[in-house]
Amino acid sequence: MSSSRRKVCVVVTARPSYARIRTALEALRARDDVELQIIAVASTLLHRYGEVAKVIEHDGFDITWRIHSILEGENLVTQAKSTAIGLAETATALENLRPDVVVTIADRFETIATAIAATYMNIPLAHVQGGEVTGNIDDRVRHAVTKMADMHLVASKGAADFVIAMGEHPDSVYLTGCPSVDIAAKALQDPQLPENFFERFGGVGGEFDLRAGYLVVMQHPVTTEYEQAYEQAEETLRAISELGMPTLWFWPNVDAGSDATSKAIRVWRERGLLPNVHFFRNVPPEDFYRILINSKGIVGNSSVAIRECSWLGVPAVNIGNRQVSRERGPNVIDVPHDSAVIREAIRTHLAHGPYPQTPLYGDGRAGERIAEVLATEPLLLKHERQGDDHD
Repeated sequence: MSSSRRKVCVVVTARPSYARIRTALEALRARDDVELQIIAVASTLLHRYGEVAKVIEHDGFDITWRIHSILEGENLVTQAKSTAIGLAETATALENLRPDVVVTIADRFETIATAIAATYMNIPLAHVQGGEVTGNIDDRVRHAVTKMADMHLVASKGAADFVIAMGEHPDSVYLTGCPSVDIAAKALQDPQLPENFFERFGGVGGEFDLRAGYLVVMQHPVTTEYEQAYEQAEETLRAISELGMPTLWFWPNVDAGSDATSKAIRVWRERGLLPNVHFFRNVPPEDFYRILINSKGIVGNSSVAIRECSWLGVPAVNIGNRQVSRERGPNVIDVPHDSAVIREAIRTHLAHGPYPQTPLYGDGRAGERIAEVLATEPLLLKHERQGDDHD
């Protein structure tokens, strides 16, 4: 390989982080001036979270390095220890790969492990989707990564303003939009679901005619409330069970409390209380957005309800505090963990139908903007841009 090619190392940590970087990966791969390196970490390698690494490879990307870092337990202790393992193993990967710039995504514990490794190794760090405010522990991780990052690739004007208000140099902040909106926009151009839907995507549970209408549920544990994860999941399960409407339910992520959320789902399923619900671990990003486009709405606490669904105009019932402070469009109804209130909000959305597009998080061209920045902008460490204060 020519030494003139810039080595861009992207660390993909989980199902949502891949969706939020894939179009940038495509744009980077297409460039002659970039050598793309991909590190697959943590839940991307685990079957119970959909083996996202296989999706990455199916999309034609080569995975340069794999890091197994998740300890069993899905509690605060294992989350902290998984962060430590990820930090140690990422440092080894970076020492071997010698990238010119490292890209870390969003606000997960694996994200901060990547950021610490790159920072201590004096490798320029680019952070995608900093500056957003959600109102939970993710804020602390996200903002800590912002203070370590040398380049900030933000999804919204509000996020750009927030990063600059945190003291980051304006020249290091690039308003790119969110790459997951790129995929959602592409799916909107070809929204048809495959006829062999359940055969193609697998999963378990009831099967039904999707043309008759269905809901999507994606509910993750809230790390600061992980001891309540079982009860919180039960409120959503009760609302969906009582509605009796066909539903596609996606498994929770790997955060603390995931075992309790998963246990609640299994208990309700095994008691026969969810005959109209089909469960999935993972589907490819475009197909996931097609599922949203054709649905009557999404229920739960995933950021996709706030971000991509604002662009798609998909009605969203946002439950609890996980996204409490995130910028949102008119498609969102916020509710507490109360089955009756959840059920009423769903009915309100069913009566309303789709919402107008709200381009809060991008216009469908974020990936190419991110690739251009990573490939061509000066790779300056923070002290080189702002002046070393010799603290």
